[in-house]
Amino acid sequence: MSIDRRTWLAGLAAASLMQRAARAAVVTDDAGRNVAIPQKIERVFPAGPPASILLYTLAPDLLLGWTRRPEPAACTYLGAAACDKPEVGRLTGRGNTTNLEVLLSLKPDLVIDVGTINDTYVSLANRVQQQTGVPYALLDGRFAAVAQSYRKLGKLTGRQGAAETLARYADKTIATIKGRIDRIPADRRPRVYYARGPRGLQTGLGGSINVETIEFLGADNVAGARRGGMATVSVEQVLAWNPDVIVTIEPAFAASVRNDPVWAPIKAVKTGRVYLSPRLPFGWVDFPPSVNRLIGLWWLAKALYPDRFPEDLRPITRDFYQQFYHMNPTDAQIDRVLAGQR
Repeated sequence: MSIDRRTWLAGLAAASLMQRAARAAVVTDDAGRNVAIPQKIERVFPAGPPASILLYTLAPDLLLGWTRRPEPAACTYLGAAACDKPEVGRLTGRGNTTNLEVLLSLKPDLVIDVGTINDTYVSLANRVQQQTGVPYALLDGRFAAVAQSYRKLGKLTGRQGAAETLARYADKTIATIKGRIDRIPADRRPRVYYARGPRGLQTGLGGSINVETIEFLGADNVAGARRGGMATVSVEQVLAWNPDVIVTIEPAFAASVRNDPVWAPIKAVKTGRVYLSPRLPFGWVDFPPSVNRLIGLWWLAKALYPDRFPEDLRPITRDFYQQFYHMNPTDAQIDRVLAGQR
């Protein structure tokens, strides 16, 4: 007798729920949902890239796998065996590649998603949890909520002590940098264009998570008049904006824009204020927008306000990589990161 997919999933979900019910604690996630958590968490599935990075920094042993396996260059900046973990796909975002059968075959104790909290993601979490019996927690992915997300993840995984250490690091970093930024007059804050894409013509609109740290630092996002996510603009529009600073994650664009006659009239190009963001093992501005932006906040602050941030980034980088990426970078590795190399 054959069993159809829906019946099979329902049976597995029921069995999973029965096993968890007798030994579950309840944690309220950032969507206000009460999530029943097993007393012992050993296998956690990250629903998307931001979740995989957050989980890796706190508890790499719990990470079932990467939504997308890091590139070889990135692997040298992660702890031992980090890149031995499989690629498991994603449940959320563009190009979601994991279905419920795959999820169940991995036998997770918990699914976490880090990012936007809205009806769409709440509905997905509820549906996956109901159909699989695997608890599914939503965590706020806003940059300002980094410390809160660590503390909540600590409760979900039973790693409260380690989570508190990283949360305090986040609190201190944000408070230190914001304390200096708040004293900078409005007329001393630069107008910034964030350039993505091979031609540098993709940018983050106002409120976009992609430019969240740029706006957090009080800079004027030249594309901020429109609200939304990423958008494609014209060179003519960038010329009209005439930004003081250009920040990019694209090495080819950063190399070419300095000698491109079309971009030459722009103030940022004329004054040499085109900055290539570090990207190893993960982007320092976004890509993906997760806790990797904490170290990026120091880099951005120094780029935007060099007179207010005289610190040498090398020891700050080494400390961050030791605590969050579980590796001790050499001087040469740090120089490579800060140069924006791959």
